[in-house]
Amino acid sequence: MSTTPLVTKPAQATKAARPVKRGGGRAAGSNVGRPHVGWALPGLLFFAVFAIVPLGLAVYLSFCKWDGLNSPTAAGLDNWTRLFKDHDFGQAAWLSLLLTVISWAFQTPVALLLGVWAAGRQRSRAVLSAIFFVPLLLSTTAIAILFHALLDPNFGVIKEIGPWIGVDPNVMGTSTGALLVVAFVGGWQFMPFHTLIYQGGARQIPEVLYQAASIDGAGMLRQFFHITLPQLRHTVTTSSVLMIVGSLTYFDTVLIMTKGGPGTDTTILPYLMYRTGFQTYDLGYAAAIATALVVVATSISLILVRFSGFGTMRSTREGM
Repeated sequence: MSTTPLVTKPAQATKAARPVKRGGGRAAGSNVGRPHVGWALPGLLFFAVFAIVPLGLAVYLSFCKWDGLNSPTAAGLDNWTRLFKDHDFGQAAWLSLLLTVISWAFQTPVALLLGVWAAGRQRSRAVLSAIFFVPLLLSTTAIAILFHALLDPNFGVIKEIGPWIGVDPNVMGTSTGALLVVAFVGGWQFMPFHTLIYQGGARQIPEVLYQAASIDGAGMLRQFFHITLPQLRHTVTTSSVLMIVGSLTYFDTVLIMTKGGPGTDTTILPYLMYRTGFQTYDLGYAAAIATALVVVATSISLILVRFSGFGTMRSTREGM
C-alpha cells in the first residue's frame, strides 16, 4: 500500500513592506541628507543685511562724490586714481601692515604658550585662566581710556614707574612708542581670546601621543616641539587669520589714545577712513579707502589659508 506524499502549497510571496508614512504622506527617511535651508535663512538674512548690503553700498560710493548731505554724484575712477597717488594712504597702509606684524609677533607666542599651559586639568590653572580672561569682557573704549590715563606723562602711573623700568614717561609722544603702545593695548585685550582658541586645540590632542613620547624618553620641550606644535598648526592658522583681520581694523584704541598722532605716526587705514569721511566730509573717498581695506584684509587671509594648507585640513587625531 503506497502512501501519497503530502503535497504542500508553495508559500505565498510576502508583499513588499511599504515604507511607513509620516506627516504629509512622505516616507520616513526620505529627507535624509537634504539640507534644511529654512534653518539657515535667518543667519543668511542677518549676514546680507549687515555685511553684504553695507559692503555693496561702500563699493558703490567709492565711485561717487558725496559730502554726506547732498545726493551722491558719479565720479568714475577719480577716487581710485587719487587713492593710488595719495601719500597719506600709502603711509597709512604701511603703518597698518606694520601694526599687524607687531601684533601677530607679540600675541601669537604668548597666547600659544598660555593656551597650552591652561589646557592642563589642575584647578589652579582653571582659576588663573578665568582671571586672565577678564580683559576680554571689557569694552575696547574702556580699556583705551584706562591705558590713556595710566600713560599720561604728567599725571599717569608711567610718570612714577617709567624711570625705574627704563621707559620714557612720554612714550606716547614718540612715533615708535605710540605704535608699540597701540599694539600692546590691543594684545592685552584680545590675547585671552586667542589663548582660549589654543586651549581648546591643545585639549583635543590625544593623550596617548604624550604617553608614547614619555616612554621613548622625550622631555617636555621635545614633546612641545614634536607633538604639540604640529598638532596645533591649523589652530595657529585660525588664530592668525582672526588676529590679522582684527589688527587691520583697529580703530577705537587709536581714536582714544593717539588720535593718529604724534603727527600721523599712528594714522592707520581705519583712522584715515574716519578722518576723511567725518572730518573732511569726503565720504566718497572714505568709501574707497574702506573698500581697499576690505580687499587687503581678505587677500591676506586667503593667502594665509592657501599656503598653510588650512583649506584641505583634515583631522590629525589618532584614528580619525
